[in-house]
Amino acid sequence: MQVLAGKVAIVTGASSGRGRATAELFAQEAAKVVVSARRKAEPTALVAQIEDAGGRVISVAGDVRDEAL
Repeated sequence: MQVLAGKVAIVTGASSGRGRATAELFAQEAAKVVVSARRKAEPTALVAQIEDAGGRVISVAGDVRDEAL
């Protein structure tokens, strides 16, 4: 079931753990996903994984605690 089709999900902390699992789940449910994390390499790998599975995703590097980033 694709309960999130037509929705956009923004997931912070998506480089590992719960954030990554959440992004993966939202993508599996057909949401368009924006992943964000302080580290760049891990979200890049996640983007590739989601795209390889047919999902739509982009990555934005940054830190939600710091407006300058």
